[in-house]
Amino acid sequence: MRASRTSAGPIPATRQHLWLAWELAKRDLLDRYRGAALGLLWALVTPLLMLGVYMLAFGHLLKARWPGVDNWHDFALVLFAGLAVHGLFAECLTRAPTLVVSRASYATRMVFPLDILPWPALAGALFQFCMNLLVLLGAMLIWRGPPPLSALSLPLVLLPFLPFLLGLLWALGALGVYLRDIGQLTAPVTTAMLFLSSALVPLASLPARYRWLFELNPLTTIIEQLRRVLFFGLWPDWPLLALYSAVALLFCALGHALFHRLSPGFADVL
Repeated sequence: MRASRTSAGPIPATRQHLWLAWELAKRDLLDRYRGAALGLLWALVTPLLMLGVYMLAFGHLLKARWPGVDNWHDFALVLFAGLAVHGLFAECLTRAPTLVVSRASYATRMVFPLDILPWPALAGALFQFCMNLLVLLGAMLIWRGPPPLSALSLPLVLLPFLPFLLGLLWALGALGVYLRDIGQLTAPVTTAMLFLSSALVPLASLPARYRWLFELNPLTTIIEQLRRVLFFGLWPDWPLLALYSAVALLFCALGHALFHRLSPGFADVL
C-alpha cells in the first residue's frame, strides 16, 4: 500500500496522527535554527530587529503617518502588525509547492498519511507569527500602555485565517508534485499580495475605484480586523468574519479534496 493512499483526513484526530504532526513540526523548527548560536532565540530576535528598522526608517526618519495614529512609533507598530500577517501567509505560500516534493520518501517508500503534512508547516509558520505578535504586544505595552479590552478577541480574528492557509498548503502541495513551475511563482505572488493588501497602504487613502481590489485580497480582512482590535479599541466586524470563515472553510475543503484526489499519483511522479 502506497503512502499517498493513506489518509488522515483534514484534521489529524487519532493519537498516532497527532504525534506524527507534532514530531514533524518540532523537527522542522529545530532544523531551521540548527547550528545557530542563539538557536530558537532567533525567532524572537528577528522580529525585534525588524521592528527597530521600521521605527527608525518609517517613523523617526520619514515621519510617516497612518489615519487614526498620532505618532511615528505607533505608525511603526501598525505597519509591523500588517507585515506580521503577510509573513504568516508568505511562509505558508513559499513552503506549499515543495510540501510533498521535499519529503518524497514519505510517498514512495513508506505508508504515511501525507495529508497531515500541511499541519507541521502551518505550525512552524504560526510559531514565528506568535513571536512577532509577542514583540508587537510588548512594544505596545511600552509605547501605548495596556492593550484595549477588544484585544481579547484577537484569537477569534486570526482563527478564520487558518483554514485558508491549510487549503493553500493542500492545494499547492498537491499541484507542486505535478507542476514544478509553481514554486517559481511564489515570490512574485507573495510580493503582489503584499502591495495589493492593506499591510502597507491604509484603505482609507485608496481611490474608491481601486479599493475593491485590495478588499478582495484575503490578507486585508485579517490585517484590518487585527488593527481594529489592537489599536483602535473596536470589537471585530463579526458578520464580516463569519463570511470570511465560511469562504475559508470552503476553500480548505476544496484544497483537501484536491490533495486527496491527486495523492494516488504522487509515488509514480516522484
